[in-house]
Amino acid sequence: MDLQQVIDQYHAALDEFSRGDPAPVKRIYSHRDDVALANPFGPPSLGWNKASEALDFASSRFRDGSMKRFQTLAKYESGEIAIVLEIEHWEAKVSGRQEIRPFDLRVTSIFRREDGIWKLLHRHADPLTTFHPDGPLRGSAG
Repeated sequence: MDLQQVIDQYHAALDEFSRGDPAPVKRIYSHRDDVALANPFGPPSLGWNKASEALDFASSRFRDGSMKRFQTLAKYESGEIAIVLEIEHWEAKVSGRQEIRPFDLRVTSIFRREDGIWKLLHRHADPLTTFHPDGPLRGSAG
């Protein structure tokens, strides 16, 4: 399966995740000890066991959701590693809320080939999707 097919599966898995089911995302994730997950629900999780627990917790916060669309900003593929930067557009009931609300996440996903199969190695998602209108801080070094 090529990278784009795996990304398409990943997107479909996130749609299931938005309704509280982490299993499809977990199947795409690497189960090795060097995986990482950083999401808005807590500190980064390192290693498959911690990442799996964090995926369970995060998915338990979503109900009645759907993935509206994915905006791919950049995609890099080089041999055994691929990096995808996207804006994910979600709708869901989050953390016990009664209404479905839209929200966007800025996400970096890193995939690695494991035994010839692309697996998700790292996911970093945060709600910051817009930039400060003045750009970088003025007068900062470097």
